[in-house]
Amino acid sequence: MKGDGYTEYLPKRCNNALTLFGITRIPSDNQTRNPLDPVPPSALLPIFAAVCDALHAGGHLQAYRAIERRHGKRRCTDTYRFVSHVPLRDGNDTLQVNWCELTTTDHDGKVVYRNAFATNHAITAANVAEVVRAGRARWKGENENTLKTKGYNLTHNFGHGKQHLSALLASLNLLAFLFHTLLELLDSSYRCLRQFLPRKTFFDDLRALTRYLCFNSWQALMAFMIDGLELEPPDTS
Repeated sequence: MKGDGYTEYLPKRCNNALTLFGITRIPSDNQTRNPLDPVPPSALLPIFAAVCDALHAGGHLQAYRAIERRHGKRRCTDTYRFVSHVPLRDGNDTLQVNWCELTTTDHDGKVVYRNAFATNHAITAANVAEVVRAGRARWKGENENTLKTKGYNLTHNFGHGKQHLSALLASLNLLAFLFHTLLELLDSSYRCLRQFLPRKTFFDDLRALTRYLCFNSWQALMAFMIDGLELEPPDTS
């Protein structure tokens, strides 16, 4: 919500920075960047871990743990290979990485998907499937430009600062994407709207509504949008 000069045009008498975020005074860009610059991205790790723990406790990750998958009437099998401490390229001074590969075959043994990934994370038989999923998600995000073109305004340069600013702001963008994914799983009102509105349209609507109208809570904002779009309100009981 900070991007595209959004906060410059918020009404002063009543604004959603206060009612939705609890911000009493809106800082300038420099006032935002300077305190963040010394903060390493690793400071966000407990938040990522807490979200993953909540998803695991709710059973929302079980669907992503299968080795064998069905596509309609077809049965596909995933086969993993991995090796540690191999050179990324030829040369004595090359970077050492851990490598893994996923090969998906159909019931006739025909290869329908193959991809390989390099990482600095340790790879074992217990976590290779998780590493591959993370690699595929990152590859998919880069190729579909989700974080660049779907309302997250992720660019290659946030302003580097002197220490961690660029990496921290990029990590906060990823954290926002994670929370939105969490909301689609756990919040019926958010899920109702996202099933009807494309991601970028949803963000554009949020930006427009909160620029001109003041809402007492996120629940009130979601209810307003659902009513305005004449959607069936979700059962929140």
